[in-house]
Amino acid sequence: MKKSVLLMMLVLALTGACNSDKGKELFDTAQFEEKQNNREHAKQLYQEIVNKYPDSPVAKQAQERLAVLPK
Repeated sequence: MKKSVLLMMLVLALTGACNSDKGKELFDTAQFEEKQNNREHAKQLYQEIVNKYPDSPVAKQAQERLAVLPK
């Protein structure tokens, strides 16, 4: 599973995504973590989006995901 995360991070780095897309990158990674049943890490990523990128298009989606994930 860690190899998958590292591979995904490498792909994102190689695509040259700019800082304005960082919230989207984090959201995509959080969704990937959810699919891998790593909900704790997904919640951390969603919270990071809300904290660092509150005005980003994905901040609302991140808040919605935080609301439905078990505590």
